[in-house]
Amino acid sequence: MIFQVGEKDFLLNGKPFKILSGAVHYFRIVPEYWYKTLFNLKAMGCNTVETYVPWNFHQPKRDEFRFSKQANLVKFLQIAQNLELYVILRPTPYICAEWEMGGLPAWLLNIPHIKLRQNDPVFLREVDCYFSKLLPKIVAYQITYGGNILMMQIENEYGSFGNDKDYLRAIKSLMQKHGIDVPLFTSDGAWQNALEAGALIDDSILPTGNFGSHSDENLDELQRYMLNHNKHFPLMCMEFWDGWFNRWKEPVITREKNDLVACVKTLLERASINFYMFQGGTNFGFWSGCSARGEMDLPQVTSYDYDAPMREWGEPSEKYYALQQLLKNYPDASFIQDPILPEFKAYSALIVEKSVSLFNTLDSIATFVESSNPLSMEKLEHYYGYVLYRAKPKTYSNDIKLRIYQGRDRIQVFNDGEKIATQYREEIGLDIMLQTPNDSFQLDLLVENMGRVNYGGKLLAPTQRKGIQAGVMLDLHFHTGWENYAIHFDKLDQLNFLGGTNPKQPTFYAFNLTIDDEPKDTFIDTRQLGKGVIVVNGFNLGRYWCEGPTCYLYLPAPLLRQGNNEIIVFETEGISVNYLTFSDSPIYKSLTTQNL
Repeated sequence: MIFQVGEKDFLLNGKPFKILSGAVHYFRIVPEYWYKTLFNLKAMGCNTVETYVPWNFHQPKRDEFRFSKQANLVKFLQIAQNLELYVILRPTPYICAEWEMGGLPAWLLNIPHIKLRQNDPVFLREVDCYFSKLLPKIVAYQITYGGNILMMQIENEYGSFGNDKDYLRAIKSLMQKHGIDVPLFTSDGAWQNALEAGALIDDSILPTGNFGSHSDENLDELQRYMLNHNKHFPLMCMEFWDGWFNRWKEPVITREKNDLVACVKTLLERASINFYMFQGGTNFGFWSGCSARGEMDLPQVTSYDYDAPMREWGEPSEKYYALQQLLKNYPDASFIQDPILPEFKAYSALIVEKSVSLFNTLDSIATFVESSNPLSMEKLEHYYGYVLYRAKPKTYSNDIKLRIYQGRDRIQVFNDGEKIATQYREEIGLDIMLQTPNDSFQLDLLVENMGRVNYGGKLLAPTQRKGIQAGVMLDLHFHTGWENYAIHFDKLDQLNFLGGTNPKQPTFYAFNLTIDDEPKDTFIDTRQLGKGVIVVNGFNLGRYWCEGPTCYLYLPAPLLRQGNNEIIVFETEGISVNYLTFSDSPIYKSLTTQNL
């Protein structure tokens, strides 16, 4: 196979080829469902799958690389090739994708003087190290080697961040250094300023546009940019937004089916397409990102359903069948088939078996460090989730003023085990009065990283450093003498349930789900819970929060097994979790939906 970027069309073996692609993020879907997802993509009529490659997922620590299980990109590429799907790969240092810090590893923040996404030798050295591990694994899957990867991206929406062309050329050179020789592209918003800043058209790199409506107008802008540079390339929307992501405490965002189909039909008359998303999947663990609006950070929900044609849980929506009817009219479409459908089950409610207060099991699941002042999450090399800061000050009055400086993102304050206050970003730094009638007391500060910003200039803001940065004042002085506990959710098998329980404190609750037959997909109903995390058989399903709009956590069947299944709920809001219920469909808070 020979793939080329012509002046008017993409060419496959010398013949015009319309790319009909859909985005599937392997890192948001359990590996056991990759085949089903890709089969369903092809059954809708798509001939190509597109995926990002998140740097922080594959290199969670500076000296640690992951390419197995859910990070097994090679297996994902193999499944796509077996299904005769082409691939568009986006292995860029930054991906956005509503993913934690846009895919940039948080450990980069520990490197002095580093300048992210710039022509900075310190940053590029880390990219080179990452590429040296990643890219050799995928070289053989390029179409130039008989594989199925058509092209790869240099950087993502760089025109919405910077205009450092030397940086873009450096990334291109690093990719080529490590064996990449398929056509390269950039993708940006389809307006002139973004394209001029983020594309490398003068280097004959294909520019593509990202948009979700006004197809003709956006394609006109993309074409005008090419003509301004006296270049001729085929038109492609690299991200056609068929839905949108959701944030906590906001309405669910949806897109009307007929509007979507009409816009897609208009686009396909002139261009190739990549549906973003085909199936959104789930932000398992602590990988959900955060939007920025002015001074506000707006964390995103665990579900990445995106109102996509294939829902988070692998069920085709009305959009799927409508797009299937449209795509079948194009010669390059894959053969239309019935999709593989999921099976769901609402398991019987479970009664809690045991529980333990976080404060009574810290030693079993947390890494402990003493310090003069509180250490940030980055300094603790504990980049996601929770850190507990503990001090045992002496006091000389019946009350004392507490003030926390530069804490991120959510802080719960406990005085001798009693919760006194919860502060969010906009409140952290305000005075909290503590009653302290004794000579000394135990002060506990539970800090949650709710997700780093994944888009825009705030990506570089000091607020993306988490935990407590500056210090904690008692009365008018900074207090020294702290215990820092980095809480590890991959060590919950070591919980000490003999430690004692107090439902008013952050608490771990253990349940056992016994399954007699083949496990089925299910949804954990979180409406009766407050805020926290649920872990199933050691796998972190992600965060829940009663604020909504989602009131469930999707639990794929491959995470369950016949026999006994351990489910642990970490509840932070002082709610006594006596039972756990399931549903055979997703549950949403009674908030009105908002059309895109």
